[in-house]
Amino acid sequence: MAKTATEKPLSEIVQERRSTPAFEPTPVHEADLRKILLAGLEAPSGYNLQPWRFIVVRDPERRKQLRAASHKQLKIEQAPVVIVACGDPEGWRTGDLDEMFRLADEHGHGDPSRRAKTRATAEQFLSGPNNEIWLTRNVMLAFTQMMLMAEAIGYNTAPLEGFDEEKVRQVLNVPQHVRVIALLAIGYRQGPAKPYGGRFASERVCFAELWGKGMKL
Repeated sequence: MAKTATEKPLSEIVQERRSTPAFEPTPVHEADLRKILLAGLEAPSGYNLQPWRFIVVRDPERRKQLRAASHKQLKIEQAPVVIVACGDPEGWRTGDLDEMFRLADEHGHGDPSRRAKTRATAEQFLSGPNNEIWLTRNVMLAFTQMMLMAEAIGYNTAPLEGFDEEKVRQVLNVPQHVRVIALLAIGYRQGPAKPYGGRFASERVCFAELWGKGMKL
C-alpha cells in the first residue's frame, strides 16, 4: 500500500535532503505523483516554451531495462517511480511556439502588436548554437522543482546523471532528436541515509559583486 505523505517546509528540505542510496518497494501514491509532476510543469522557462518532456517509469520490467542502460545502478530498479527528464530542442518548430502564444492570449497578456518581433527573436535564438544549453537549463529547473516537491511531501529522491543516453532512448522509445537530460528516482529510503558529505565554504563559491571577492555567509 502507498503511504500517505505529509508536507515539510522548503528550509528543512534544502538542509536535510540527501541522494537516496537504496529504496524500498512501497509505491508512490497516485495523488502525490501528480503533485510532483505538476510542480515541475509550473517551473519558469525561457519564452515560456516549456521544452521539457517527462517519462514516468513505473513498470518493474522497464525499470530493470532502464537500470541496464544506466550503468546498472540498483536504485533505478528499486525505486517505484523513475522520472526520465528529456528536452525537445525542436519543440518550438513543431507547435510549442504557437501554443505559447495561444496561452498568452488565453491568460490575457498576449500583445498582438509585438508578436511578430517576439516570434522572430525566439526563432533566431533557438535556431542558434546555444539551443542545447538553453534546453538543459530549462529542463533542470523543472526537474529540481519535482525533486523538491517529492521531498516536501515525504518521499526520498536520487537525481541521476550516470546513463547511456542512446540506450535510454532505446528502452523508452525516445525520438533521436530529443535529449535525455537526467533521471529522478522517487520512493522511500531503505536503510540508513547517505552521510552528509559537507559543502564548500561560502567564500569559495559565492562572490560579492565581482568574481573572486568571497562572501562569508
